[in-house]
Amino acid sequence: MSDAAQPTAAEVRAAAEAVKAALDRHLAAVERRTGDDDPAVYEAFNALASAAETYDELLYDRYDEVTPFEIPGADGALPPYTGPDEPHALSLLIRRDYAVAEPRRLLAQARRVAESGGEDVTGAAAKAGVSPLAALGVLFGEYEPDEIASRHKDFGLEEGDSTLWVVAADELPEPGEWLHAPFEHADPERIVCRFDVSSVFDEEDDGDDGDGPVGRVRA
Repeated sequence: MSDAAQPTAAEVRAAAEAVKAALDRHLAAVERRTGDDDPAVYEAFNALASAAETYDELLYDRYDEVTPFEIPGADGALPPYTGPDEPHALSLLIRRDYAVAEPRRLLAQARRVAESGGEDVTGAAAKAGVSPLAALGVLFGEYEPDEIASRHKDFGLEEGDSTLWVVAADELPEPGEWLHAPFEHADPERIVCRFDVSSVFDEEDDGDDGDGPVGRVRA
């Protein structure tokens, strides 16, 4: 970063003062909390996390120093909820990442599935046995996503991160309404609960075997 682009000492000082003010507001909100899910405490927590992150970045950019503490931000908490108190509909948003660890196993399994369906080896089965794209289409067309998740090694796949969002809605969408862009309107502020699985959690907690999801649930 060039000197011209670096924050000034005054900007760093102002960011430090913002952290102090955010600390005071957070403590005041905690002292006045009305329950475990008091939104004022949650908002003060997020404000403190944001102020601390800004200060840390400016401190590093200006002085090449970092703070000796870390306040978890959005990675460890849900954003403020803005959905209905009594949802009349729910959307489940699921993402699972896989690496194709054993391409030969993937192709062999897809070919076997295609052949068992009565396909001529010169048709879909042959394509499934040589084309990774065709193989993926055959396997994900034959098996439910949950079965692939439980048997991913059988298909030559290696699990990456995964997440499940349960999102509240006011009403069920009309048939076909969102099929052209199913994830375009995913709103984190309407999440009722989410469950994440990632190897990064093993690094954060050596006592956890990493097999179970990390859940974030609204009280």
